[in-house]
Amino acid sequence: MIGAVLLESLSVAALAVVLVCAVVRPFRWPEAAFAVPAASVVIATGAIPLTAVREEAVRLGPVIGFLAAVLVLARLCADEGLFHACGTWMAHWSRHRPRRLLGAVFALASLITAALSLDATVVLLTPVVFATATRMGARPAPHVYAGAHLSNTASLLLPVSNLTNLLAFTATGLSFTRFALLMTLPWLAAIAVEYAVFRRFFAADLDAAPTAPEVPEKPAGPPLFALVTVAATLAGFAVASALGIDPAWAAAGATVLAVRALARRRTTPAAILRSADLPFLAFVLALGVVVRAVLDHGLGEALGVVLPDGTSLPALLAVAGLAALLANLINNLPAVLALVPLAAPSGPGAVLAVLLGVNIGPNLTYAGSLATLLWRRIAHHHAHEVSLRRFTLLGLATVPAALVASTVALWVSLEVLGG
Repeated sequence: MIGAVLLESLSVAALAVVLVCAVVRPFRWPEAAFAVPAASVVIATGAIPLTAVREEAVRLGPVIGFLAAVLVLARLCADEGLFHACGTWMAHWSRHRPRRLLGAVFALASLITAALSLDATVVLLTPVVFATATRMGARPAPHVYAGAHLSNTASLLLPVSNLTNLLAFTATGLSFTRFALLMTLPWLAAIAVEYAVFRRFFAADLDAAPTAPEVPEKPAGPPLFALVTVAATLAGFAVASALGIDPAWAAAGATVLAVRALARRRTTPAAILRSADLPFLAFVLALGVVVRAVLDHGLGEALGVVLPDGTSLPALLAVAGLAALLANLINNLPAVLALVPLAAPSGPGAVLAVLLGVNIGPNLTYAGSLATLLWRRIAHHHAHEVSLRRFTLLGLATVPAALVASTVALWVSLEVLGG
């Protein structure tokens, strides 16, 4: 009994260390610098048996491989000029009006997050938004905060839009296209709520006249090769899912762009390897092992007691709310790893409700998702002060409303399309 208590305490302590260090990043070390040793400790002490470690590696392996490919694909799209074209299009479309610029940011951030994952929005689009707002002389806050929120909220649409989706996709038992169909209405509902709140919350910033003179800017031509490659990659993922084939091959799109970039000497093998972010991939695997140890030592049983069964509207609202709360307490990656196995017996609707919670919920606190933490670092790099009070108030104004609207929309989709 004492041994079990010690292993439970050790597992919880290991998870706490991993999460705190991921938020604080002591010495600016990568998250893996703390997660990998923590996973090694729970393995070495027997808090998690080797059979469970192998199960987690087998479960997370394809997800991590596909995540690496998506990260490379996004970086190579940037090298092809995709995000530069986005910046010139936003400047042209806004016509020197901050409210139109906000609409352009919402449109592009939503599409980029859905197709290239939230990392592309945070890392690659956010600097472009800063540059566009600066050229206009517009107050950057509404547009920059939009990027942070949409990197989470707009990641509901596709299995590839967010690591949380990839982790849960297999458990839903849905095909790529059915997943997208069921999540389209919740995706639109959540984005619509965010947009309405942003227009009111940042009314003073959006009504302020730009300080820079208007300079007509012709939109840059879209990088067609990159766009076609991304479309083909998503189509390949959909086909592979429908045929029951390992979807990892669909990441061939990254290979196509990599070969093209290498042939044109626009990149190097080392740069491609860096864009895969191997330390972050190691962090994901190590986090999965640590979370499994915590689940096996009591957390899974406790969550199973409070997690409602079924896919009625009240049940879906409760599941989404619990997932959002857990995401803000322990971060959305551990939350999805903990809740998906418990929600899966109730059917795909319950798993999708978990995704609503862990994807929208993190907009409430900095610690809710790693994407938000990364966005904060990028904002500081551009000398933009990120206010904790403003971030929290904006989260309180958006998260509950978006969560309710998207959950109701999910319930409607399940009723119309079937789960």
